[in-house]
Amino acid sequence: MTTDDRIIAIIAEQAMLEPGDVALEASLADLGIDSLGLVECIFAIEEGFDISVPFNANDPTASGFDISSVGAIIAAVKQLQAEQAG
Repeated sequence: MTTDDRIIAIIAEQAMLEPGDVALEASLADLGIDSLGLVECIFAIEEGFDISVPFNANDPTASGFDISSVGAIIAAVKQLQAEQAG
């Protein structure tokens, strides 16, 4: 399973959707995920990828971790993986 597929699966599970129903351009709000769901998604992503998402991820201008869409989250996770791998 690719990084993209794993992240989509995590988000789909939180949104109670099938992974095929999660579009890259969709925001978490579009998928019915509220702020608590966002936190749960971030925890699952951190655990699943052994990374640390900045605590202020809900403010991309402060954290650099963009949560504006599914595709942005995937890109941000890949960036964090690269940074934290050294």
